[in-house]
Amino acid sequence: MERRSFLLSAGASLQALGANDRIALGVIGVRGRGRDHIETYASIPGVRVDAVCDIDQAQSERAVSLVEKLQGHKPRVYQDQRKLYEDKSIDAVSIANTNHWHALSAIWACQAGKDVYVEKPASHDIWEGRKMVEAARKYSRIVQTGMQSRSIAHKQRAIELLKNGVIGKIYQAKGLCYKRRKSIGKSSDGPVPPGVNYDWWLGPAPMRPFNPNRFHYNWHWFWDTGNGDIGNQGVHEMDIARWGLGKSALPNSIVSTGGKFLYDDDQETPNTQLAVFEYDACQLVFEVRGLLTNGEGNLQRDGEHYIGNIFYGSEGYMTVDLSGFWVFKGEKNELAMEMKFQEPKRWDTTPHMRNFLNAVRSRKPGDLNGDIEEGHLSAALCHMANISYRTGRKLAFDPRKERFEKDEEANRLLKGNYRAPYLVPEKV
Repeated sequence: MERRSFLLSAGASLQALGANDRIALGVIGVRGRGRDHIETYASIPGVRVDAVCDIDQAQSERAVSLVEKLQGHKPRVYQDQRKLYEDKSIDAVSIANTNHWHALSAIWACQAGKDVYVEKPASHDIWEGRKMVEAARKYSRIVQTGMQSRSIAHKQRAIELLKNGVIGKIYQAKGLCYKRRKSIGKSSDGPVPPGVNYDWWLGPAPMRPFNPNRFHYNWHWFWDTGNGDIGNQGVHEMDIARWGLGKSALPNSIVSTGGKFLYDDDQETPNTQLAVFEYDACQLVFEVRGLLTNGEGNLQRDGEHYIGNIFYGSEGYMTVDLSGFWVFKGEKNELAMEMKFQEPKRWDTTPHMRNFLNAVRSRKPGDLNGDIEEGHLSAALCHMANISYRTGRKLAFDPRKERFEKDEEANRLLKGNYRAPYLVPEKV
């Protein structure tokens, strides 16, 4: 897998697109979330899904039918994403494959002169997240991370109010991922499903026998391919917490504890986790509960879930979730302000993808609401918590070097053990 195959940026770089120019897009990973990408792009004028790519032939066939239904044309189909990157007619790619593929897919795309929308979490580990930022800057690419809260009106307004002191000086931000998760049970190794390129699906991950419990969606709960719920649903709330604190660097220390309670199943990652990040004058607290639980603060129940953020300040507190935000002031916690969700759908990706496409046209990374640097930092917080959890201790961290201090066991978990030839490059 030679790097030279992708160093096409000099010849493939986009010129500034006009407001009416159509953007040709490829979608990589077209099950579940990738189908949502197709549906969302199809609803936005000025973009056409011209290619789809997946390691599963059945998923590709379904995606082709969806594009034909929504946009009236048949997209090109690729199983090897490198071939899609060689397609000079494609302006940008939207990446919705597994977490452990995000970095390599995005870096290859940048090297090939494509702009990138990459799903959350931006990375599977801290080291490769920084490499994604380096690639975006080196090849002058527009790279948006799929943290769509950054483009939701009531959340933008909430952060603006926090920055303007609506609850005074903030001393703590708390992110909550109380998302009910049922047991995945146990499953035996078995044959690879027909039409699936399993070697490509594993990609950078270690080779192991196919197991259906490590495949569709449940891959989130295994360290080789996922990051647990703190890096799945939780990274959204982690990003909002850091955003509200106004922190553009990583913290000085992390301690995280928890476990996989009640279930006897194949899952490796914890279903209950508490993390505390220390900054100089405030802290960020994050909690995952996948089991039955009550809510907290004024967070609204969403089905079986309580998901959102609470900010605590010298004059009161604010809660933010999918439904809106609420500000409570004074010793009596009196409601002082609120704003309800205003987008067309409860969880709408459309504004975030529209923001990405506008930046593709303007060629200004500063126009992005969720630039890859922001995606890297918020994903890194999730990775720091998982490293503390896995090592079983509090860890001091050097934000400038993005390394743990005097702890080589922890530092070994900063970077994946990539399986050749699917290697994230040291020099992008």
